[in-house]
Amino acid sequence: MAQHGPESDAVPGDVSSGLRDFVQPFQTETSRVSGRLVRLAATVDAVLKRHAYPDPVSETLGQAMALAALLGTALKFEGRLILQTKSDGPLGFLVVDFSTPGFVRGYASYDKDRYAALEAAGTLTQGDLMGRGHLAMTIDPGGDMQRYQGIVALDHATLTDAALAYFRQSEQLPTFLRLAVAREAGPDGAWSWRAGGLLLQHVSPVGGRTAEEQAAAEERGLLHGEEDDDWQRVAMLSATVEDHELVDPTLAPERLLYRLFHEEGVRVAPLQPIAEYCTCSRDRVHDFLKRFGPEQLADMKEADGTIAVTCEFCSTRYPFRDEDLL
Repeated sequence: MAQHGPESDAVPGDVSSGLRDFVQPFQTETSRVSGRLVRLAATVDAVLKRHAYPDPVSETLGQAMALAALLGTALKFEGRLILQTKSDGPLGFLVVDFSTPGFVRGYASYDKDRYAALEAAGTLTQGDLMGRGHLAMTIDPGGDMQRYQGIVALDHATLTDAALAYFRQSEQLPTFLRLAVAREAGPDGAWSWRAGGLLLQHVSPVGGRTAEEQAAAEERGLLHGEEDDDWQRVAMLSATVEDHELVDPTLAPERLLYRLFHEEGVRVAPLQPIAEYCTCSRDRVHDFLKRFGPEQLADMKEADGTIAVTCEFCSTRYPFRDEDLL
């Protein structure tokens, strides 16, 4: 299990907090666009190496982890955000669980034979990997508070395209999103996974558009604020970011944001650390197994007489013998 300053103007420099896994909130000064930059190193590396998925599956799960961190750190209350896909492609299921203030875990389930066939056919795009199904984002405030869930269809779309469809449908805010995952070799030759992402959303000022202007924009299929010059300018600047910049551990977040938005002016808030976690424990698994009767438990036994349960998230194996369940 992973381990359970004042705002400042971003300037061109190599100042680093030393954090390798974080979300950097920021706002552009001229255009008043809010954004977050995520960078994951040890967190995503631990998850992806542990499961040893094929690279395209790992890349998709790494993107999902970066996206969940971007969204989860924006929650204004203690709770969880669960990002989940379920589809008919070889990558039939993935889930990322984010718990405030900055803990994340995830895993994927894929069909090895169907994946191999898709790879052999040479059509291994992320859209074909997931196929048709849905992307669900669930916000769970905990306690007696009601969950909120938004769902969008997957139809051979990338995770980024599906997320943008979710933002358009559920939040109805102009949104820019870029996600990147890479596997890089270090100075010692050992390789490691890294993930990064950039998310910006434009909230138009109240009263910034008349009812007639809003209706005309909706007829053209545009969101409120999507035609604003400020938003279009910032979106164009955001589109210049390169994947390698999003995952580069030597490029300080302040420097990257200055590189992108120095003409706008950009103000950053304190970094929000991200770490891996898991909620599994031997006691929880024991309580789960106690719900089954003797015949059901007998069917679960392995050749050596033990009943073993492995956590899907962290791969920890919990073995039990008959005397453990008395």
